[in-house]
Amino acid sequence: MAALLPVLLAHLLLLCAHGATASAAATPPPLPILPVPSFAQLRWQLSEMALFLHFGPNTFTDSEWGTGHADPSMFAPSALDAGQWARVAARGGFGRVVLTAKHHDGFCLWPSALTNYSVAASPWRGGAGDVVAELAAAARAEGVGLGLYLSPWDRHEPVYGDTIAYNEHYMGQMTELLTRYGDVQEVWLDGAKGDAKKMDYMFDAWFALIHQLQQRVVIFSDAGPDTRWVGDEAGVAGYTCWSLFNKSSVTIGHTTDEYQRSGDPFGQDWVPAECDVSIRPGWFWHASEKPKNATTLLDIYYKSVGRNCLLILNVPPNSSGLISDEDMQVLQEFTEIRHTIFSQNFAANATVTANSVRGGQDNLQFAPSNVLEDSIYSYWAPQEGQTSWEMLFDLGQSASFNVLQLQEPIQLGQRVIEFHVDILIDELWQTIVEATTIGYKRLQKFPVTESQYLKLSIISARADPLISFFGVFMDSFSDSYNLENRDKRANSSEVTILTTGNAAGNRSTAAM
Repeated sequence: MAALLPVLLAHLLLLCAHGATASAAATPPPLPILPVPSFAQLRWQLSEMALFLHFGPNTFTDSEWGTGHADPSMFAPSALDAGQWARVAARGGFGRVVLTAKHHDGFCLWPSALTNYSVAASPWRGGAGDVVAELAAAARAEGVGLGLYLSPWDRHEPVYGDTIAYNEHYMGQMTELLTRYGDVQEVWLDGAKGDAKKMDYMFDAWFALIHQLQQRVVIFSDAGPDTRWVGDEAGVAGYTCWSLFNKSSVTIGHTTDEYQRSGDPFGQDWVPAECDVSIRPGWFWHASEKPKNATTLLDIYYKSVGRNCLLILNVPPNSSGLISDEDMQVLQEFTEIRHTIFSQNFAANATVTANSVRGGQDNLQFAPSNVLEDSIYSYWAPQEGQTSWEMLFDLGQSASFNVLQLQEPIQLGQRVIEFHVDILIDELWQTIVEATTIGYKRLQKFPVTESQYLKLSIISARADPLISFFGVFMDSFSDSYNLENRDKRANSSEVTILTTGNAAGNRSTAAM
C-alpha cells in the first residue's frame, strides 16, 4: 500500500489538474467582422497625431508653391535643429513626424543622386547636409516615427511630362528615401499636377515599390491604399466616420468630399481617414502669419481624433530652421489642456454592469469592467444573438462632466452604427448624446451635466458590438455646447440633445 501511495497521489493530482483546466477553459474571442486593420494601420491609428513639417525653399521665398527655379543658395537655415522638431513632437504627444522631403518645386532635402537641385547645391552645411538624415536620427532618439512626403509634381525636373522617364525618376528617388534612413512609418502622397503638362502617375507601381521596401509602412493618398484624405484641409472629419471604404470607388485626384469624410458602412477595404490642417494659415512658414490658439486646436482634436481619424498637424519650421517660439507655446498649451481634461475620468472607478456578457455574467474575460481599462485589447463583449445592448455605470457619487469618450477594439472590426447615452435624474433617464459611429475613438461634447448613473445603449451595429473604453470628462476650456451645435445646423447626422423617459427604460421625445 505504501508503494502505491505515490502513484495514487500522482493520479489524484492529474485529475485535479484536468478538472481545473476544464473548468477554467477560456471563451474564445468573437470572430472579427471584415475588413480589419493591418499591423501598420493599427500602429498608425494608435499614434493618434502626427506633426507635419513643411520646409524647403518656400520657407525662404515667402511662397506656398515654388516655381522650381529658386536658386539653391536660397536654402540657408542658420540654426536648423531637427532634434528640436522631434522633441516638440514627442512632448506634444505626436506619434510621428512627416517631412516634405520634396515639395512641388522639386528641391530635395536630401542629396539625391538623381538631381542637382537639392541640399547638396546649397550653402547649408557646406553642401554636405542631409535634412532627412538628421530628422531620421532625431526621431529615433525621441521615440517618434518617421514619415516622408515626396511630391509627385516636380516643377524643376526636365523629364516631368514624359510618363515613362518621370515615373522612373520618381521611383528612383522613392527608393533612395526608403533605403537610406531606416524604418519609415508613413509615405504621404497626393495627385498634384500642374503647368499644363500631361503626366500620368503610375500609382500602382509606386505602391508596390513602397510596400516592398518598407513592409510596415502606411501609404496616404486621396484614395489609400492604407489611409485616406478626409476631404478638407481644416482637420475636420464627418460626424459619421467609417474606416471602411471602397478603394475601387475612387481614384487619386477624383474623389467625393462626402465619401472621404464619412467612409462607407458597406466598404470592403480598411482605409481610415487622416485629417490634415496647418497651425498657421499657410503650409510653409511666413513671418506675417500667426498660429491658431490652443482651444482652436482642441476643437480640431475633437473633430478628428475624436471622430475615428488621425490628426496630422502642420507646424512649419521657420527660416532659421527652428519651430518658432510662438508655435511651441501654442503646442505646449494644447498639450496641457488635453492632459487636464483627460487625466480625470469620472468613470474610472465606476461599477459597471451589462445586460449580457459573452460566456456568462461571471466571465471576467469579457467583463463590462474591462471598458475602464485604457486599452483596445481588453473589452466588453455581449452574449451572441442579443437584439439590444446596454451598459450601466454607477460612478459611486454624483459628478459633473461634458465630454464622453468611447472606443471599440478595432482589431476586430468597426461595428457600432448608432448609440445613445443617458443619465438618471430624479428616476428619469435623460438622453445627453445620440450619435453614430465610434471606431478607434469617439469624443463627444455636450452641455455640462451632473449625475451618478449613466447608461450606454447601442441601437444598431454591423455585428455584436464590442466596447473597449468608456469615460466621461470635464472640459472647462472650450465652449463645448456652442462649438458642437454650431455645426449641427448644417448636419443632422449626429445630435447632442436632452430627452426624458422613465427609469424602466421607456423614452419620450420631450425636449428640455
